[in-house]
Amino acid sequence: MKADYKNWMPKGMVISLCVTAVVLCIVTLCVGLSSVIGKILLIVTILTAICAVWMFLMYRAFSYNGKRQMSKQIIDGVSSYVHIPDGGVGLDVGCGSAALTNACAKKNPGAGMVGIDRWGKEYASFSKKLCESNSAAEGVDNTSFQQGDACKLDFDDETFDAVTSNYVYHNIPSSDRQAILLETLRTLKKGGTFAIHDIFSKVKYGDMNAFVLKLKDMGYEEVRLVDTTKGMFMTPFESAWMGLTGSALLVGKK
Repeated sequence: MKADYKNWMPKGMVISLCVTAVVLCIVTLCVGLSSVIGKILLIVTILTAICAVWMFLMYRAFSYNGKRQMSKQIIDGVSSYVHIPDGGVGLDVGCGSAALTNACAKKNPGAGMVGIDRWGKEYASFSKKLCESNSAAEGVDNTSFQQGDACKLDFDDETFDAVTSNYVYHNIPSSDRQAILLETLRTLKKGGTFAIHDIFSKVKYGDMNAFVLKLKDMGYEEVRLVDTTKGMFMTPFESAWMGLTGSALLVGKK
């Protein structure tokens, strides 16, 4: 039995767009380019083909079974910052298919990991059952999973010894994603560690340098924003064409 962590770029979506591009190309050739409709179809075909190629390249880069394996590189990198004392419990927000949850559980065998996710219809291939299956496949028995909302966590203040997340919050429609970060950090115990990887661009999060200072003013022992686009997880070129510019790790200790 082998773990199946899926791909955040759904294979079915990639195939559907590629098929659509081919169909549009055939229709365009049949209609011809002499008419206005033909010219419009040509533009739509080109745009669709570009999107299909981009999605295919993204799927290949993030595949756990491919050559690039960016997902695995990110998961291994983020989990290396998660330190949980024996008997403690960590929280993985937006666990998806449990890749990060399992990685953290493996690195902290004396502790437990709780993974939460909404498992929405936009990622229909991800589920609680898949997470449990992947943990079993990895031989991990110190994990548990439940449905939850990152904007309003169903946990008391200072519940966990560590909190982590990977590419989750930027997907949540919000005018204040810093508030979502604070909601996650609310559940962290004093002395606990955190490692949150996301696209911390100004347009998505506002001034993150100011947020780092805010956490320090709140008494956090350590807070750092680590750029992951300069070779840590990806190159600047990869981050640019993938639309991941601004990717960084918010790490530290409460």
